[in-house]
Amino acid sequence: MKKDVLIAKAALDTLIKKSRVHFYKPIQIGEILYHARVVHDVDLNDLESYRNASKHWRDDITKQLLGRVCTSSARFQDDLFNVNAMPPETIKVLALENQRTGGAVEAYIYSRFTNRHSQLANALATCSVSTKENFCVKDFIDSFRKEPGLKRSLDKVYEIVVYALFSTLVESLDLKVEVFVDSDKLDILSEFKDFAKMVMCIDVNVHKCRQKARIYRVGVTNAADRGLDMYSNWGPAIQIKHLSLDVELAESIVTGISSDRIVIVCKKAEKDIIVSLLTQIGWRSKIQSIITENDLTNWYEKALRGKYADTLGDTLLKKMCRELSNEFPAIDEIPEIIRERHYERIANTDWKDSSI
Repeated sequence: MKKDVLIAKAALDTLIKKSRVHFYKPIQIGEILYHARVVHDVDLNDLESYRNASKHWRDDITKQLLGRVCTSSARFQDDLFNVNAMPPETIKVLALENQRTGGAVEAYIYSRFTNRHSQLANALATCSVSTKENFCVKDFIDSFRKEPGLKRSLDKVYEIVVYALFSTLVESLDLKVEVFVDSDKLDILSEFKDFAKMVMCIDVNVHKCRQKARIYRVGVTNAADRGLDMYSNWGPAIQIKHLSLDVELAESIVTGISSDRIVIVCKKAEKDIIVSLLTQIGWRSKIQSIITENDLTNWYEKALRGKYADTLGDTLLKKMCRELSNEFPAIDEIPEIIRERHYERIANTDWKDSSI
C-alpha cells in the first residue's frame, strides 16, 4: 500500500477499535464509500455533500442489521469528521482506494462488523445457555474485558448485570412505595387538587398513594454520555462506572444527576479513589452508597445458589438475557441490502480482515 493509504487504514482501524458493537461510525464511513463508488452522489472535495446524508445512509443499513438507528446527539455524530477521527481528506484517500479495489474497503468494514458480532454471539451464549447452578457473573463480565472487540461494550453489559439483579430483588421483595400528604397541608392539596391527581396520583379524599417499587434503566446512551444509568421510584439514582475516574469525571457524575441520593457501582479498586475524589470536591454527602463488583458477585451467588435460589435464580437470568437481547440484537443473517453487493467476491489481500 502507498503511505497515504496506510495512514488512512490506520485511522479506520482506530475508529473500528473504538466502536461499540453497533458499529454506527464505521458503517457510516462504509456507506460514504459505497455511495462515492456506486451511486456517485458524493463530492469527495466537499464534506457538506455527505455530512448529513451519510447519517441517513447509515441508519438505512443499521435498521436492517440491528433494528435500530443511532440516537446520539448531532454533535457527537459529527465528531466522526474531526481531525483526530476521520477527516474529509482521510475519507477521500479511502474512497479512492475503495474505487481502485472495487469495494475492498467497504468489504473490510463489513467483515469487521460481522466478526465483532460473532464475538458478541459467543459471549452472550454464555448467558443464554447457563443455569442458576453454573452461571458465574464475574466470568461473564471478564469475557467482555478480555476480548478487545467487545471491551467498548462493557459499560452496557455492566449496567445490565446491575439492573437484572437490582430489579429482581426489588420485585421479589414486593417492596412498596407510599406517598402521602400531612393533614396540616390538606388546604394546599385542595387548592391544587388537579395537580395532585395528575402528577402525584393523590386525591383530596384519599391523600396517599401506594405503589410497587421499581428500578428503571434510562435507556440507550452514547459513549460520550456521563449521565444517569438507572433510577428508582423511591429516590436513589444509580450510576454505573467501570472505568477509572478523575476529578473532572467525578464532578460530571454528580452535577449531571439532579439527586441527593446517588448509588455508584464500580470496581473494588476504584472505591477508595471515588470516595477520595468526591470528598475532595465536597460532594461525598450526595452519595448514598458505593457498591463494588465484589458486592455484585456475592449477591449473584446468593441469588443463584443461595437459600432463595428457587425464587430468584431463574428470574434473574431471564431478566439478564432479555436486557442483553434488547441491547445487542442478534444478527441471524446479513440482510439483502448488504448481500446484494457481493462483498465475498472481492479478493484483495491488502484489505483482508486479519482478525477473522
